[in-house]
Amino acid sequence: MEWSDEQRSLVEAVRDFCRREVGTREQRQNLTNGGREPHSPELYRKMADLGWLGLSLPEEFDGGGAGMTELCLFLEETARAMAPIGGFTTSIIVAATYQRFGTPAQKKLILSGVARGVIEAVAMSEPEAGSDVANLSCRAERRDDGYVVNGQKTWCSNAHLAEHILLVARTSGRAGDHHGLTMFLVPASAPGLTVSGIDTMGGREVNDLYFTDCVLPADAVVGEVDNGWRQLMAGLNMERLILASVMLGTAQRAFGDVVEYVKHRRQFRRPIGSFQVLRHRLADLATEIECARLLVYDTAAKVDKAPDTVLPRESSMAKLKATETARRVALDAMQMMGGYGYTTEFDMERLVRSSIVSTVYGGASEIQREIIAKTYGLSEQMS
Repeated sequence: MEWSDEQRSLVEAVRDFCRREVGTREQRQNLTNGGREPHSPELYRKMADLGWLGLSLPEEFDGGGAGMTELCLFLEETARAMAPIGGFTTSIIVAATYQRFGTPAQKKLILSGVARGVIEAVAMSEPEAGSDVANLSCRAERRDDGYVVNGQKTWCSNAHLAEHILLVARTSGRAGDHHGLTMFLVPASAPGLTVSGIDTMGGREVNDLYFTDCVLPADAVVGEVDNGWRQLMAGLNMERLILASVMLGTAQRAFGDVVEYVKHRRQFRRPIGSFQVLRHRLADLATEIECARLLVYDTAAKVDKAPDTVLPRESSMAKLKATETARRVALDAMQMMGGYGYTTEFDMERLVRSSIVSTVYGGASEIQREIIAKTYGLSEQMS
C-alpha cells in the first residue's frame, strides 16, 4: 500500500497529537476517570478543533471531504494510541446514514454537529432482536401529524453521551419482516425516552432505552417510511470498516506492547523474547495483523472508488479478520506477559477487554461468516 503525501501527513499529525495528549498511561488515566470512561470530552473537543471529527464528511457541513481510506487511517492511529474517543464510532456511522438519506435540515443538524464534536447514537438492537435484526418489535404508530413510539432498545452505545438517537422502529408488518422498518431522529431529551446504563467490562459504554408514548413529529422520519432495512444495508460498508480499523489499531498496540515486554523481561538469565516458542508466536501474530491491514485498506479503496456499492463479502471479511485478530493478539500477549498482563499496571488488560467484545458488536463473527458464505452461494436452502 502506498499512501499519498496528504495521507502520510494525516498519519504523522495524528501520531504526534496522540504522543503529546495520551502518550503516557497517566495521561490516559486522568482523561478516563481511571480507565472507567472510554470517552474523554476534553480530548474530543481538541480533535474537533483540528477538524478530524469531520474528516470524511462533506465540506458544506464543515467536514474535510476526505474518503474512507483517510477515515480508516485516523481510526487505526487513534486506536493504536488508545485515545479515549469512544463516542466517535457511533457518531460517524450515524452521520453517514443522514448523509445518504436525511433531509437538508437533518443533514445540517447532524453532520455539522458531528464535525463540531456532538456525539450521536443509534438504537437498533432489542432484547429479542440482536443478530436477527428483522425481529424488531419496538413500534412507532402513526398518530395525527406524527408518531408515538413504544418499546425497548438495548446495547445502545454512547446513548448517555448523545444529543440525538437514530432510532430504527417498526411502522408496519410484524416482527420478522424486513419491510416495515423506519428510521427516526429522536432528541436524547425527548419526553417518554429513558436511558439506563448497562455496566460492562469496558466501563460505561452501552445502554437500555425505554420508549413510553414518546411523541415524534412527522419530519423526524429519516429516509423513507417502511424502508429502513434497505437503508441499514446501505451503511454496512462503513460500519464494518470503522470497527475493523479500530481493532486493527488495537491489535497493533497489543503487539507493540508485548514485543517491548519480551525484549526486556528476563528469565533463565536471558530475555524471554529469545526463546523460539515466543519468537514464532509473535511472528505468526505479526503476519495475521498484516493480513488484516491488507483486507481493511483494500476494502476501503474499493469504497472510495464506488461509494454507493455495497460490498458484503469484502466488508464482512475485513470486520471478521480484524476483530478476531485483535482478540487473538491481545489474549496471546497477555499470556506471554504472565501475571503482569493481568494487572492494571499495564495496558494489556484494557486491550483484552476492548478486543473481546469486538467479535460480538456490529455483527458477530458468526454472522459475518454466514454473510461471506452466502456470497459464494452457500446457505441452508441448498438442495
